[in-house]
Amino acid sequence: MDNTKKILDKVTNQLIADEKRWFALYTKYKCEKFVTTALSRKGIVAYLPLVNKTKRYTRKVKHYEIPLINCYVFVHIDMAQYVPTLETEYVMKFLKQGKDLLAIPDAEIHLLKRIAGDEVEVFESEFYNFVQGEEVEVVSGHLTGMKGKIVARGGKSNFVVDLNTIGFQLRIKIDLALLRSIKLEQSA
Repeated sequence: MDNTKKILDKVTNQLIADEKRWFALYTKYKCEKFVTTALSRKGIVAYLPLVNKTKRYTRKVKHYEIPLINCYVFVHIDMAQYVPTLETEYVMKFLKQGKDLLAIPDAEIHLLKRIAGDEVEVFESEFYNFVQGEEVEVVSGHLTGMKGKIVARGGKSNFVVDLNTIGFQLRIKIDLALLRSIKLEQSA
């Protein structure tokens, strides 16, 4: 018990005793699903954003799910669940900034859920001629409500989404008809 107190004394900042917040766990490579299951058995809320992949072989087609971000699982915990989370097999560490745990805003978790197709919002769509570097918002589909910048143009557009807290950028191909200019929205 004394060792647990030393660990909790070193952890400061965004881990609070009476409020649950989202944190990112770094896991052993290809053990994300195992960690999510193990945390759920302990009663800890864990989220692993998964995307569907399809591989075509000569004699068969195989469908499977892979993590959107390798080696990361997201947990919704308070201070009492910190040590049990760390003691879970294949959990390496929490995402930290210096020595402090880094809480992930709910908005970024909802963004990950939309990317993975676990959450959907609906907006109206209208066509507009976009230019490279323009800030846009997705108005239809799994990514509805997501904001980013146009990186390249073509029949489809490359769209960049920033997850600022965990320091990732996701580049996604998306149909231009599903986008709305943010500057038009602000001028209206």
